[in-house]
Amino acid sequence: MTLAELLVNVGRLTIWLVILTLVFAPMEKLFALRQREGRRRILADLGYFYLNGLTPALLLAAPLALVSTLVTAVTPVAYTQMIAALPLWFAIPIGLVVADIGSYFAHRWCHRSPYLWQFHAIHHTPEHMDWLVNTRAHPVDILVTRLGGLVPLYLLGLGGAGAKGGMIPVIVTLVGTFWSFLVHANVRWRFGPLEHLIATPAFHHWHHTNDEHRDRNFAATLPVIDRIFGTLHLPDHYPPVYGIDYPVAPALHDELIRPFIPERTRAQADPSKPAVIGGDPV
Repeated sequence: MTLAELLVNVGRLTIWLVILTLVFAPMEKLFALRQREGRRRILADLGYFYLNGLTPALLLAAPLALVSTLVTAVTPVAYTQMIAALPLWFAIPIGLVVADIGSYFAHRWCHRSPYLWQFHAIHHTPEHMDWLVNTRAHPVDILVTRLGGLVPLYLLGLGGAGAKGGMIPVIVTLVGTFWSFLVHANVRWRFGPLEHLIATPAFHHWHHTNDEHRDRNFAATLPVIDRIFGTLHLPDHYPPVYGIDYPVAPALHDELIRPFIPERTRAQADPSKPAVIGGDPV
């Protein structure tokens, strides 16, 4: 990426940040689930916003190109032509469902794998929810979950040139990105039966709970996936507590580096910070 491209991308992200702020700041003020006097670590969250706005495309380019090349080499021409003939109004919903199933398993893996949890735990550190919490994620975590959603699209031929010029992965990513900000928002809205059809703030807030109901609601947009695989938890109230059980790294650069440090070395450097297996300190 050249300096000019970097500046253009930073400008684009700044415009996107302004739009998001204009949408969500008044929303959270008028319909707040919990009133907050101030916001801790906003500079770190903004740092994550720009970091995760710039790095995923660079990290995803090579693996997705490899998958696309391999799939093209082994896919029958007749199948490729059939996928290319699908109208967008039909292909996009299929793409959204396929991507959500893939990201569900990638997300669930991030909670089950002791190594991947070191990266994903950063997203669960906030003890209060709001729209900007969506940005708090390690780039490795972003890479794993997005690959989980996008690779199945390419494997099924929905991500290549035959799928209307590759529009489906772009649409899936854009929809997923905006929806992620919404479901993290500090709003008290409930939507009745609709909550079992599409992810809402209440649905995703329970994913961030830090009580006996943790490790639920892994789907990004379709709660029915959690229902099918036995991980749905959606009572008629919001969770009482958020966060994780062990101390948070003191600064953004500490959070980014810490997952790469072996647990034994980390414990020797600071015995007060426990090693982590899955989502629980040991």
